[in-house]
Amino acid sequence: MTTKERAKLRSVAMTMQPTTHIGKNGVTEEVVAQISEQLQAHELVKINVLKNCDFSAKELAGEVAGAAGAEVVQVLGNKITLYKVSTKDGVKHILEI
Repeated sequence: MTTKERAKLRSVAMTMQPTTHIGKNGVTEEVVAQISEQLQAHELVKINVLKNCDFSAKELAGEVAGAAGAEVVQVLGNKITLYKVSTKDGVKHILEI
């Protein structure tokens, strides 16, 4: 991912609300499945790491991205933004392919 692509994704993510929350149970199979579904539908997902989680957002970003097969766009505070190109038909792509 180039810096221009990352900048565009960051600007799109600024207006988004988190769609997934990671709490005290950490990264579970259900959370990864939910994130994968959202990535196929929207390509860009914003995740909120709750205060009761034992790990920081920086610590979880790589683990979640690896499990979902996505790329980390940014980690800002307790928010993680992930991107993955969707293979689903009818999805409008954020970045030009």
